Amino acid sequence: MRGSSAQQTTMFSVADAGELIPGGHPIRRIRPLVESALARMEPAFAEMYAEIGRPSIPPERLLKASLLMALYSIRSERQFCEQLQYNLLFKWFLGMNLEEPAFSPTSFSKNRKRMLRQGAARWFFAAVVEEAETRRLMSNEHFTVDGTLLESWASLKSLKPKPNLGGQRKPRRGRGGGPGGRNPEVDFHQEKRSNQTHQSTTDPEAQLARKGSNLLAKLCYTGHVLMENRSGLVVDIEVSQSNGRAEREVALKLLHRHRRRARRSTVGADKGYDTKDFVRECRALGVTPHVAQNENPTHRSAINRRTTVHTGYAISQRVRKRVEEIFGWIKTVGGGRKLRYLGRERNQMWSELTAAAFNLTRIANLELATVA
Repeated sequence: MRGSSAQQTTMFSVADAGELIPGGHPIRRIRPLVESALARMEPAFAEMYAEIGRPSIPPERLLKASLLMALYSIRSERQFCEQLQYNLLFKWFLGMNLEEPAFSPTSFSKNRKRMLRQGAARWFFAAVVEEAETRRLMSNEHFTVDGTLLESWASLKSLKPKPNLGGQRKPRRGRGGGPGGRNPEVDFHQEKRSNQTHQSTTDPEAQLARKGSNLLAKLCYTGHVLMENRSGLVVDIEVSQSNGRAEREVALKLLHRHRRRARRSTVGADKGYDTKDFVRECRALGVTPHVAQNENPTHRSAINRRTTVHTGYAISQRVRKRVEEIFGWIKTVGGGRKLRYLGRERNQMWSELTAAAFNLTRIANLELATVA
């Protein structure tokens, strides 16, 4: 017989959201890792909030929500809160009851300053890395470093001449614009723009940069990743302003944070790091630079045969390409193709949480493969 579409309203419900999540769902393997990392941060959470006053949204939920935004490619905090109202998986992951309403998107903005001030995202990322070390998934000797451009949220139309630089010709306005109208067209034809003369009014810290000589310059930041070579996990990540020296300078900064005094380590990199300064500073830190040789006839490589003759150099050159998998995941899944926040500090917080989400996914997959 034909079924009826009319349904009777349920007066009482004792269903648990966890019972509705499939047993083999990947999020089930990630949640215990997240809970273990958050347990390590309990003393830090106790210092962030006063003992009296009105209870706030638990910081654990805000961090978990940021992870879900990265794992499920959710573009904005407002969109996440909209989905949280009806997505049972999200509520189960955050430890919420089915009847509990979703919190307001302003909870993120109101708590972001506190989390930035206390470095909660950095602590959480470090806790995830420590979790991987506890499970013996990370190498302490062999690393890879690389950088990539991350497009800023600001538009090129926000570029204006810097103050105290008179005589700059204003760009010609095209059609469109006006109160309640569309975004006006701006004609920058024959106008020279550079980071020395122009600055974005939307995101002043963003810099004009491009990946190649024949490509369009955009307002960007530079994302830097330090990867360990055993499992391809992110050891450290940093967002900096884009310039010609940012990749090598920040790479040395990341290596300085994680150098091991007991034994020498190696770091793989592409030919953009083949400079005398970078190689010399790496060796001063006790790190052997396994940098790809720049075979340009006008450039003399700083890597000699004393380094390239070893088998470890060939291994580092083969493994270092896996860092592109991290950048690919961050841009396609984590939403880093175009940044959602303004300012380097906020994007640094986003990068740490997104890198933590990548590590959690990677750890869960590695342990699943070990069990299988």
